[in-house]
Amino acid sequence: MSDKSPKPQEPDTDVHEDPNEPAFDWMKPKTSSGASATTPAAKTGPTPVDAKPSVSPTTATPANGQPESRADRKAAEAADNGAEPPLFADTLADASTAKQPSHYSEPLPTSALQVRPPDDEVARRNAEREQAAKVKPMGPRIFQVLLAVFYPVILLVLAVRAVTSPLFLWVEYNRPGFPGDGYGFSTDDRMTYGSYAVDYLSNWAGPRYLGGLVNQDGAKLFTDSEVSHMADVKLVILSSFGAGLLLIILSIIGILYLRKRSTGGIRRGLFAGSIVTLVIIIALAVLAALSWQQFFTEFHRLFFANGTWTFSLEDTLIRLFPGQFWIDAGIVIGALVFLAATVTFILTWPTKRRRGVGSTSSADEAGDPDEATADADDADNLSKEPTGITR
Repeated sequence: MSDKSPKPQEPDTDVHEDPNEPAFDWMKPKTSSGASATTPAAKTGPTPVDAKPSVSPTTATPANGQPESRADRKAAEAADNGAEPPLFADTLADASTAKQPSHYSEPLPTSALQVRPPDDEVARRNAEREQAAKVKPMGPRIFQVLLAVFYPVILLVLAVRAVTSPLFLWVEYNRPGFPGDGYGFSTDDRMTYGSYAVDYLSNWAGPRYLGGLVNQDGAKLFTDSEVSHMADVKLVILSSFGAGLLLIILSIIGILYLRKRSTGGIRRGLFAGSIVTLVIIIALAVLAALSWQQFFTEFHRLFFANGTWTFSLEDTLIRLFPGQFWIDAGIVIGALVFLAATVTFILTWPTKRRRGVGSTSSADEAGDPDEATADADDADNLSKEPTGITR
């Protein structure tokens, strides 16, 4: 190619030469209505080159529809395909859902368990809870009743044991006003022979313990009928002592049980027992005061056979234990039982402090130390019950 040969001319790509060419509409600026704006060069003349509309380099493409560079092609492909989902799309979706309130969420498989039961079922459950809170356990109540029943018997046995002792015998023989023996027994003789009779009631000796005794002239001190009656009295006394010991053991077991299972149960049992004791002892005192002789006779008929407990004034038992002795013994027994029951009644009186009014111990006074906690838990569970299916 020589220097004189004509140089090839570059194609004319100026779109302003023919503004009405539809192939170059993509290079024309668009108006707000979305249509391409017409260039006024057709009427006023050619438009200068530097007045071309600016086009974004990332979105502008040449006439053949392909981006001019590799970077532009990558950008165009990314715009067409859209943003790729992140690696942890599920996690991000859950996070976005938690942040943004949703009108509906798929119920869990266990959502059926969160359905509130009908109103009548809720009322029935509340009634059962209240009934269970009011009902006391049977164990503490049984031991409280047994303690109340055993208490007067125990006091009576202990009072009888205090009377059947050489100490009470000595006080009786030496007190002023006690009647003397008109057949020759002195106070020392009474104390000696009477001590044998009292000891026989509480030991394990046989009838010979009394049948072998003789007085100063060598005659038997007690007749066979007297020895037989004393053997009957001994059987009654030892039986009562054994029953009293058994009741004391059972009462101790009941006290230990109530101490662990029922706060205030011991106090309630003893309080009821003291009331029962006072009622019984007052009733017996009234009967004895109205007619002592009839009361004494009926008492012996209750425990002994007829004809085995009556003796003459010359018999040793009557000389050692005259009628005044039994009157004094009855008064002492009644006074001891009445005093013990009164003290117990005062010490176990249900004051506000003992009943625990206004404190947490009031729930324990009802019978079960865990009932208040159980009621609170039931109330919390009831308040947390859902009102419908989770949405």
